[in-house]
Amino acid sequence: MGFPTAHGVEPLRSKVMFADELPPVWPHSEGTTRGTTLLPLYPKLPLAAQIDKPFYELLALFDALRIGQAREKEMVRTMLEARLV
Repeated sequence: MGFPTAHGVEPLRSKVMFADELPPVWPHSEGTTRGTTLLPLYPKLPLAAQIDKPFYELLALFDALRIGQAREKEMVRTMLEARLV
């Protein structure tokens, strides 16, 4: 159990379809989503992300770069550029 990340949360969840695949999650005792473990960059990152939604979205997009396929990575790169300008 943990907090969803990458394509498990918006803005990617509605744009990328994965058949019967559990979403990647940052493992955490306070998380409520079952999924495939993806270790966060820092241990306390999931808690910080829960406090700040825009920060959470940026982290989820970055995680999609870490684990995504070429198509998802290109989509995420465009999304990140739009947010960071």
